[in-house]
Amino acid sequence: MKDVTLVLENGTAFKGKSFGYEKGVSGEVVFNTAMSGYPESLTDPSYAGQLMTLTYPLVGNYGVPPFTMEENGLATFMESDRIYASAIIVADYSEQFSHWNAAESLSDWLKREQVPGVTGIDTRELTKVLREHGVMMGRLVFSEDPENSENSESYGSINWVERVSCKDVIRYNEGAGRKVVLVDCGVKHNIIRCLINRGVEVIRVPWNYDYTGMDFDGLFLANGPGDPDRCVDAVEVLRKQMSLSRKPICGICMGNQLLAKAGGATIYKLKYGHRSHNQPVREVGTMHCYVTSQNHGYAVDASTLGADWRELFVNLNDGSNEGICHLTNPWFSSQFHPEACSGPTDTEFMFDRFIKAL
Repeated sequence: MKDVTLVLENGTAFKGKSFGYEKGVSGEVVFNTAMSGYPESLTDPSYAGQLMTLTYPLVGNYGVPPFTMEENGLATFMESDRIYASAIIVADYSEQFSHWNAAESLSDWLKREQVPGVTGIDTRELTKVLREHGVMMGRLVFSEDPENSENSESYGSINWVERVSCKDVIRYNEGAGRKVVLVDCGVKHNIIRCLINRGVEVIRVPWNYDYTGMDFDGLFLANGPGDPDRCVDAVEVLRKQMSLSRKPICGICMGNQLLAKAGGATIYKLKYGHRSHNQPVREVGTMHCYVTSQNHGYAVDASTLGADWRELFVNLNDGSNEGICHLTNPWFSSQFHPEACSGPTDTEFMFDRFIKAL
């Protein structure tokens, strides 16, 4: 294991050992407090451009499942077709793994996909730094190749959605009946699976695609990485659709933020985001509380919503917005991930509400 140093933009440095692919990378350093789910998180396109720190101290002990694809084109055990996180940072990497479904070690997978992995870092201390100062840019510097770790562009200056979205229209479950257009901002495969399991045809389109002239019954806005303010084209097409039709609209994560922007709201960056399996949210107007899986660094300023909109869910930890809905039209969204994977599935009813509205 080669020596590698994580250097934050404020100068703080953490020394560790490499267990993945050996190359210097840079990106926004974020932390995730989940106890499991690293295969799903690493392949979540919402982590594009980020160095993912896991606070749970033991990582790699259950290996990695086989990277197989189903007949419908979805990954069986992953959330996309490859690793999207720029690197993974852990406290203690388990070289020995044991699990009935494991096909290889986390280390071998990272090396095969050319993604760095760092172990031996005090991730609890690193998390404390990020909580106090906020998430920041960082870079991995290998002692033998310090020149191969230049600082990159600021995370917020890049349209990450454009980088991870599909480039062509893709159809799933063709001929199933009702049709749902899914705007791919970096969609997780389990979102698509949750839709086709409910008997609809899914038409996956690029993030800036003009779908307003297509034949469909409902619109679904997917999750994705980066700053939603960079997705001007997506918001313009969405506003056009909302002006033409009352067809149902549902959004998840980035989809919540794009729907809110189309409804007149503004977006702000959270100090250190929500990335975990245990974020508590309450449905507004009820005493119903749910434990949710989340992965986002931006949030909707609910006070800026238009008069025809209201909050649907709120976060019980910090009071931030967790979903919105229109007062009269069947348009609603959640900031959390009802499809989970990984995480609790307490809120999968959001898909049922959408299908019922079609």
